[in-house]
Amino acid sequence: MFFIFGFGSKQHDLGAGQTRTCARCGNTTVWNRIRTAKQFTLFFIPLARWGREELEVCSICGNAVAV
Repeated sequence: MFFIFGFGSKQHDLGAGQTRTCARCGNTTVWNRIRTAKQFTLFFIPLARWGREELEVCSICGNAVAV
């Protein structure tokens, strides 16, 4: 079976974020900043993106906070 379209989410790494103390694990580290978006593709070419948001993610436990 061959699919020519698809739905999914895309993450783009934006680099280092702020130094924060995580509410879940309690460690103080530099968090990673990422941008996420849902997308519709046709033949692996993105045609539409929606639901964009920027997050900072704890580098130890993976807890995410919206920026």
